[in-house]
Amino acid sequence: MSAMVPLHRHQLARLSTSGWAAVLDRPWDEEARDCLAHWASHQLPLVVTRQPADAVVDGWIALGLPAPARWDKRRLALQVPYDALHGLGEFPRLADMQALLPPPVRDAASELLVRLDACQATARVFGSYGWQAISGLDHVRTDSDLDLSVTARGATHADAAVRALESFDAGRPRLDGELIFGDGAAVAWREWREWRAGRARAVMVKRLDGVSLERDAAWCEHAGLVKVAA
Repeated sequence: MSAMVPLHRHQLARLSTSGWAAVLDRPWDEEARDCLAHWASHQLPLVVTRQPADAVVDGWIALGLPAPARWDKRRLALQVPYDALHGLGEFPRLADMQALLPPPVRDAASELLVRLDACQATARVFGSYGWQAISGLDHVRTDSDLDLSVTARGATHADAAVRALESFDAGRPRLDGELIFGDGAAVAWREWREWRAGRARAVMVKRLDGVSLERDAAWCEHAGLVKVAA
């Protein structure tokens, strides 16, 4: 990619052919190299991870690869120059991947989508289910959570989204994930619920460059939503 664009958490990044060649030229162990070679040959994406302070200045980005069971669920960390990127994308929407869920869960997921649509919140699936949808490989285990990233426009909208998430009653998989606020700031939705109910004095907010503890909702009220693909 020739021009720098803003990055955000849970964003997918695809490497160019030359970018993958440079990655594979590094001194990986045999298992890691085999996994990366599969990712390269199938043009699978990596995920944007927390960015060190000097990354943007120096023109590189930090990426991750959570490998499936075939490669022992290893978590590989990579640093690549920005010009090694071929494109950026997003995890699949929950609405587009319900068929991957266990049959008993699909009705609960459909009902959840109705409730989220009613409050105009978009849900994307990351974590094991998201990666299995993308790669077709064995990421999901019997104890895997269903991880959602749900858009939120300020505190009141986040409260409505959480009420929708609370309605999900399917046993397994357990519903987990984050509310995604303006400029990509994120809060685990269960932690948000506890904080808003007064059972926690502060809430942990995750951003691309680190985390912070916030005691009021001013930080999420005025920033515009992070721009992601529809």
